[in-house]
Amino acid sequence: MKVLALDYGSARTGLAISDASGALARPLTFVERIGTPTGLEQLLSVIAEEQPELLLVGLPVLADGTRGAQANATLAFVGRLRAICTVPIEFEDERFTSRIAETKGGASSLDDRAAAVLLQGWLDTHHNQ
Repeated sequence: MKVLALDYGSARTGLAISDASGALARPLTFVERIGTPTGLEQLLSVIAEEQPELLLVGLPVLADGTRGAQANATLAFVGRLRAICTVPIEFEDERFTSRIAETKGGASSLDDRAAAVLLQGWLDTHHNQ
């Protein structure tokens, strides 16, 4: 199953994509100001190009497991996305993905590396289920 992951941020949202088998994640790109009409258009273009079967959105819960302002902003964005996109959407706890991505380095941005960390963790848990 091909999965597109989003590490949502109001300024920059990182995107990562899995291979067709759903085993490996790789950083893809980032979208600036994804909540704007231009940002949403860019995201929809990536979705049309990549043809994922699932969108995986990182939900930034607090250390104690509760939802703060950033989680609420993410949920509001996904509500808007669901109204214009037919690809199923799931959430995944994204605690610590940015910190892990900081240690990975590479040519991609921190945002899309964080999305790849999120996606690889999800794939490792869900691959072949």
